[in-house]
Parts: sequence; C-alpha cells; structure tokens
Amino acid sequence: MKFPRITTYLTLLVIFSLFGHSLIAQTNSLTPVQAGLFLTTDKTIAEATLASEDHQTLYAAVKATELETILETSGPFTVFAPSDSAFSRFTAEELNHLFKSENRGKLKSVLTYHIVAGNLTASKILLAMCRGNGKAIFTSVQGNKITATMKGTDIILTDSLGNSAKIISADSSLRNGVIHEIDSVILPSRI
Repeated sequence: MKFPRITTYLTLLVIFSLFGHSLIAQTNSLTPVQAGLFLTTDKTIAEATLASEDHQTLYAAVKATELETILETSGPFTVFAPSDSAFSRFTAEELNHLFKSENRGKLKSVLTYHIVAGNLTASKILLAMCRGNGKAIFTSVQGNKITATMKGTDIILTDSLGNSAKIISADSSLRNGVIHEIDSVILPSRI
C-alpha cells in the first residue's frame, strides 16, 4: 500500500509550492532597487555584477580569475552571489592572500563553486527540494555539491564543510542566467 508515501509527497509539494510563492513575493519586496543587480534586466551576469554597488568584491574576484568573459558571453548560469558584506567572513589578510596571483586557482575554485549551470529559479530549487524529501543537491561548475534546504521560509545553501548561506534576494533574471544574492560565502573545501 503506497498511499501514505504519495500523500506525503503531495503534501510536501503543496507546502513547498505555497512557501515558494511566499518566498518569491517576500524576497522581491526586499530587493534593493539602488543596487542595480537584482532587477530583471537585459544585462549579462558580468554586467549586472559590475553595476552593483554591493558586489564589488565579487566583481573584482571575477575579473582577477578571468571569468568575466565567460559570465559575459556564455550561459545560462545560476549564480549564488555573495554581497560585499558576505565577504566580511574573511579578514583583509585572507582576502589579500586569495587575490595574490599564485592563489588565483583557489579564488577561481571558490567563485566557480557559486555557479551552477542552467536557470535555477527559486521555484525550481523548491521543486527539487520537494522531490528530494526536503533537500536538493546541485553540482556547481567547480564540480562539488551544494545542498539546498528550507529553514522557515528561507532557502539555505550548505557547502561540503557545513558552512551555510541564506538566499536573501532571489530570481534576478538576466540575459544569460539568474542571480540569487546570498548572505555568506560558501566554500568547496578549506582554503
């Protein structure tokens, strides 16, 4: 008798669908208009990141690792974009160390861990979590996994080290993908 499992699945689907619409409405109302990054636009991911006042560290890292051309011309991609305040988990010394030319490989690994191939809107992430009994696992273009779960009405991303980041602004549709702003930097491994 498989009815309890189907009922559980349908219940989860309804719950995630309701939370998904609530989350999208909530995050869109919190979107900072002056930042310029989280508006629906015909800009590319690279152009939108450059235009954002709150993502200058991210843009500097994209430029330093020569990912600008890829984020300008390729796609679609989903970028979990840490804001400048998200980079505050690193000391100035740690950031300077990452930006040194001999550590560009590590910096590129960190950046590409925040990128997933395809257009993963918040509703697609929620649907994947519903299908995965409350969690979804995505493979970044860097190659390591990112786990998405719910905490209340928030989508939480967890890296392989157990660090987590919350999506604080979702579904910025761009010409070559979608950006979700996150409140922390996630890591593919210890750096």
